[in-house]
Amino acid sequence: MFRFLPWFTAVFASILFGIAAARNSAFGWGLVVTLPLALVGLHDWLQQRHTLTRNYPLVGHLRWMLEAIGPHLRQYFFDDDLQGAPYNREQKSVVYARAKGDNDFEPFGTEKNVLRSGFEWINHAIVPADRIDPPRVRIGSDQCDRPYDASLLNISAMSFGSLSGRAIHALNIGAREGGFAHDTGEGGISVHHRHGGDLVWELGSGYFGCRTDNGEFDAEQFTETASDSQVRMVSIKLSQGAKAGHGGILPGAKVSKEIAAARGVKPGEDCISPSRHSAFSTPLELMTFAGRLRKLSGGKPVGIKLCIGHPWEFLAICKAMLETGIVFDFVIIDGKEGGTGAAPEEFSDNVGTPLRDGLLFARNSLVGCGLKDQVRIVASGKIVTGFDMARTMALGADLCNAARTFMFALGCVQSRRCHLNTCPTGVATQDDWRQRGLDIEDKAQRVRRYQSATCSSLMDIIAAAGLDSPAAIRPQHIRHRLNARDTATYAQLHTLLEPDELKDGAHDPWYREQWQLAQAGSFTPA
Repeated sequence: MFRFLPWFTAVFASILFGIAAARNSAFGWGLVVTLPLALVGLHDWLQQRHTLTRNYPLVGHLRWMLEAIGPHLRQYFFDDDLQGAPYNREQKSVVYARAKGDNDFEPFGTEKNVLRSGFEWINHAIVPADRIDPPRVRIGSDQCDRPYDASLLNISAMSFGSLSGRAIHALNIGAREGGFAHDTGEGGISVHHRHGGDLVWELGSGYFGCRTDNGEFDAEQFTETASDSQVRMVSIKLSQGAKAGHGGILPGAKVSKEIAAARGVKPGEDCISPSRHSAFSTPLELMTFAGRLRKLSGGKPVGIKLCIGHPWEFLAICKAMLETGIVFDFVIIDGKEGGTGAAPEEFSDNVGTPLRDGLLFARNSLVGCGLKDQVRIVASGKIVTGFDMARTMALGADLCNAARTFMFALGCVQSRRCHLNTCPTGVATQDDWRQRGLDIEDKAQRVRRYQSATCSSLMDIIAAAGLDSPAAIRPQHIRHRLNARDTATYAQLHTLLEPDELKDGAHDPWYREQWQLAQAGSFTPA
């Protein structure tokens, strides 16, 4: 019966305070405290939905309270600098410091266990190279009339709707001031994107911003928007790491007039993102669609974004490029590590290929087909520091995108409430009251400073390794610890195909099998 003691105490105290208040109103304050507790306990005892509170009236609520604040207690009080997920305190701290323009140096040596399995590093040269400014990477195949010279680090896809209008506004000003690109996400181009920053317009399966009333692709709307000088590239989204192979729905209650205007839908109605495109269904049709978009945009770079799934599907796209003669200008490889998009837990945890594996496969596919010289690879997934960029480029990336680290630069504290519309920093919410605390001009400069400092850090690493440019990084430059005794380079750990090797018959039996399964006329295996 002890489990009922708090409830009985509240009931007994309410009776006493009630009697006392009848004689002297000064005792009414006690009744204000005890009576609600007594009524909550009565409700707990009578309800049938929660066994815990039915068996433990009042007391059962303590467990839920502690469970709710548990992640915050761990993040702020109990996790050390190298614990915490998806980003630890050390990673967040370096972003915050660079965004604010503070000193990001680390005193007294590394906290990392350098003998731990999985630890990685790049070897330095006795005679370092001269440091150069971060170069630009030209994106545009021979079929592209208006190539784009991109920065080494750019803002990854984050839609207006997922992020607040003020957050998008600050990101775009930061991109303009820093001279790097801002991917719109599949939510279309909103008024908050229109502040001069270079845009990569992402087209998802909903064709937001260029859709007919029934959700089909609208060429006339596309041409009108794509011809804008602020739009520098067009990206066809096939899948995303957070929820690869999964569609989405924005409930009508969240479809405001601003969101509806950006997406080309009606306010207050459910906004559907199908799990597949209607403009194409085969690799050959995809390439025809890409060629059409390039022509409609006036010759701007066109590419795809995807999280690698079945390997024969990406190889089928490569075969379609070879067969049609139409090539993508870039491919964005998204890692299953996820991003700002909320997703079912099973999809976040167990669907899609991690960035490193997907990136290596994309590199081998394009090199093995003889297409890598035409197609730039953009890596998107948990890029925080210059070393993250270096080891990503060692596996074949030409440049990098980042999403959540730019959110940190905006002030995100990783409260992980992005899907609840209650983001405390105004970054991932449409709530006007929560947004008002986000100062656009200040956060825009933080975005610019973080990007600049991280690219600068990459160039310091490149020079220390004795290399003259990021394009010179090779798999043999990065070492990976296997155990306390043994290490290996990426070149020793991974299969690396030679130019045209897939067409000539790959030596690796797995790649040879996947190439045989791929067919340009279908995404299904042969």
